[in-house]
Amino acid sequence: MSSSKNTCNNPRAILPEDAVLTSAEERKFNRLSSVMEQFHNHFRHEFNDIYDLADGKFERRGMSLSMYLAQIVSFKRHLEGHHGIEEAYIFPRLAMRMKEFDDDEKHKNSHKGIHDGLDKLSELIHKWRLDASSYSPTELRACLDTWRDVLFRHLDEEVVDLKGSNMRKYWSLEEMDQFMV
Repeated sequence: MSSSKNTCNNPRAILPEDAVLTSAEERKFNRLSSVMEQFHNHFRHEFNDIYDLADGKFERRGMSLSMYLAQIVSFKRHLEGHHGIEEAYIFPRLAMRMKEFDDDEKHKNSHKGIHDGLDKLSELIHKWRLDASSYSPTELRACLDTWRDVLFRHLDEEVVDLKGSNMRKYWSLEEMDQFMV
């Protein structure tokens, strides 16, 4: 095992797994994971907040049902946008070398499961906007429960797959600088 700090004379080279990294190099390899974790923590918080407020607690925050449903729609749009960016720009690049980001692998499949749940959620929101008296906290939470596990597992797995210890197996330091997030 190498004990000296890597000076990375060839920044395009993929570093040996046992190479000791400087703090700056570690940050570069972990950048995608760190940024993604921030987004994912926000999605977890929003999902849990929506779930918690479903029983009418939203009124204690000064929200009407209409405002609460708008919050859910906002969450849905942000999550769909986030996944759209991943699928259009990030996953294809990662998939060039990392099988877990291929079209037929776990992250795309997770997105499908999540979006199936978001579609059901959209149907409920549409129904409740047409007839507010039909709003059911039980129905909302049951819908959220059907895709919570796939969402939270996906949020965790994606961050792990983007950790520096995994990224350095496939990408050079220079290439890591080129990833846009």
